[in-house]
Amino acid sequence: MPLFGKNKYTLVKVKKKDIPEGLWAKCPECETPTYHKELKNNLNVCPHCEFHLTITAKERIELLIDKDTFEEFDAKMTSVDPLQFKGPKTYKEKLESDQKLTGLLDAVITGQGKLEEKSSVIAVTDSQFIMGSMGSVVGEKITRAVEYATKQHLPVVIISGSGGGARMYEGVYSLIQMAKTCAALARHHEAGLLYISVLTNPTMAGIMASFAGVGDVIIAEPQALIGFTGPRVIEQTIRQRLPEGFQKSEFLLAHGLIDMIVKRKDLKNVISQTIDYSQSSLKN
Repeated sequence: MPLFGKNKYTLVKVKKKDIPEGLWAKCPECETPTYHKELKNNLNVCPHCEFHLTITAKERIELLIDKDTFEEFDAKMTSVDPLQFKGPKTYKEKLESDQKLTGLLDAVITGQGKLEEKSSVIAVTDSQFIMGSMGSVVGEKITRAVEYATKQHLPVVIISGSGGGARMYEGVYSLIQMAKTCAALARHHEAGLLYISVLTNPTMAGIMASFAGVGDVIIAEPQALIGFTGPRVIEQTIRQRLPEGFQKSEFLLAHGLIDMIVKRKDLKNVISQTIDYSQSSLKN
């Protein structure tokens, strides 16, 4: 006798329940999915491998500057289109789309605030705005912020995150900003004042070759990609195989390019201690 007799069974197709988008995020390093809320509560650091994912310029300021103490500089400054650049998108179209995406007018926020009750000038680039690249507005805002800090005898903290370097849409106008920002920082240094440069993933090209690379103290987040150009371009140019991870912050620390690697959760305290040490050294 058949186990199930002569009964007939009908396969029923069950409709898969719709899962709302944005609940999960995949780590680009270990590819492990993490509940988005858990990731946000962990400062956008993967809880599985501790890879530091990107956060916005506004989130950086909230993380570092004491609540209700931040005063933004040059908030209304916007880029023009000096070259009338045309491509798949015009420069104006690219600016407009990234302004809508990020809520920023350009790729940097500058201002003054208190960092563990220490008055400081801060600038933060945002990699979501044209890859955090430096055009005329980014260069001008950073230069003005540094010049203000020099006049007020304040330390400067710049957090860099740029995969785009100097902004190609502005040509030589963008390249000029490399020298301009470094000149302002040189005058700040000559005044005996502190500049802390914080490198995040990625910090590349014209930004790394200018203000990001000339800090009195250079701090990097773990596993950050740091360099002038990508590893494939370098290998194709010099026709040599380069060491594994040679542009990661851990390799650069071992070879003396940066001073320390600091996890995101510890960054505010380490910057505060560095400012304390610098100010106490000047008094002595």
